[in-house]
Amino acid sequence: MSKISIIAAVADNYAIGTSKKLPWHLPADLKRFKELTTGHAVLMGKRTFESLPNGPLPNRRNIVLSSIQSEGVNEGYYEANSLEDAFELCEREEQVFIIGGEAVYKQSMLIADFMYITWVHAQFNADVFFPTIDFDNWIEISREDFEADDKNPYPYSFVCYKRKK
Repeated sequence: MSKISIIAAVADNYAIGTSKKLPWHLPADLKRFKELTTGHAVLMGKRTFESLPNGPLPNRRNIVLSSIQSEGVNEGYYEANSLEDAFELCEREEQVFIIGGEAVYKQSMLIADFMYITWVHAQFNADVFFPTIDFDNWIEISREDFEADDKNPYPYSFVCYKRKK
């Protein structure tokens, strides 16, 4: 079985998106996302997939959850109509990253082994939010805190959580 990890950038008020985009621009978070997910499967909902500026993410097995399957051949990604189907497509993958959106995060919260959260230390107006985390179920195993700088306009923290057994 693959290791299942949630990866997300989350504001202090749990905002994760607005108008099909991230509410912020943090190059350090984008770089970390790429480093962690490259070479692995990424699983996302249809709206998250449609929000990707350049289509399927390169060097990753892209799996899109959708109740309505598109017709014909999909270029650079696979479709699944349930988490179970998606995980079957990933059975040979070492790690599967859940990359959004809100509904997919909610469905995955009870089965994920790890969470890689970039906490963006600010509040944002948003129309999409990360599900509330029950910290009784998670152990923080690493944390790196960063101040805002020339390229990253908000302070942020890279935090990894592991599910308690």
